[in-house]
Amino acid sequence: MSLRHAVLGLLAEAPASGYDLMKTFNASLANVWPATQSQVYGELTKLTAAGMVTVAAEGPRGRKEYAITEEGLGELRHWLTDVEPAGHARHDGLLRVFFLGVLTPLEARAYLLQRAEAAAGDHAGLVEIDETTPWDDDMISVYGRIALEYGLRQSAMQEEWAHWAAEEINSAKARNAAEGTRGRQQPHAE
Repeated sequence: MSLRHAVLGLLAEAPASGYDLMKTFNASLANVWPATQSQVYGELTKLTAAGMVTVAAEGPRGRKEYAITEEGLGELRHWLTDVEPAGHARHDGLLRVFFLGVLTPLEARAYLLQRAEAAAGDHAGLVEIDETTPWDDDMISVYGRIALEYGLRQSAMQEEWAHWAAEEINSAKARNAAEGTRGRQQPHAE
């Protein structure tokens, strides 16, 4: 996903000023695709230059309200239907899991339990968003709630997996693998 498509998606709901976009962004998309105010305003400038949004109205103090154009809507629809999501090609946390055998079983379990605690914290934050957000019938609310549910389920699964993995460290297979790794780490006598 790009910031370009996030801005186009928000403007597909309704015209908005940069300030209004930032408020909506922070209330809805920040957990999925964070952006700063300068990034959003910069993207609005680029989208305007590309003909994908237009300044629909100007107000006091130079306030501009932007609206998506047909070209912008076409780009958004193309991205939604024809561009395959990139997904997560890299995951620093899982890369570490591959090498936990270098640590003692206690250290490996501690790492996994920290991951479980972090996932539980993420889950609690998403639950709070769900409980405090005034969900209604607009596009951002309906589909934002669906995206939030993904985060709720993902964080719950990550916590459950990390607890399971911490217990796996106690398995005979894990202990044998750790013994083999430590044996290879010993300096060889000559």
